[in-house]
Amino acid sequence: MLVWDNLNTHLTADMRRCIADRDWLTVFQLPPYAPDLNPVEGMWSVMRRTTVANRAFSDPDDLITTVRRGLRQLQYRHDGLDGCLTGTGLRRQPP
Repeated sequence: MLVWDNLNTHLTADMRRCIADRDWLTVFQLPPYAPDLNPVEGMWSVMRRTTVANRAFSDPDDLITTVRRGLRQLQYRHDGLDGCLTGTGLRRQPP
């Protein structure tokens, strides 16, 4: 099973032929914008409101460092991660 977004290379005729030749492969095409199906969208929403909110970055390294720090903070907030997963119908596996 394969879940694809709408990346332009996923929509080409060559790619569709390639998929059609593989009867064992099932492809699910996501709608053009589906934040409710993607838990990452929930995490970015939290990051936009907290870690990167109202911030000007001095260079790409500053942005990368800040995003890593924010993701590390989210990693230890299971309630926030569970909320992002719940919106998609998924759930976190217990450790």
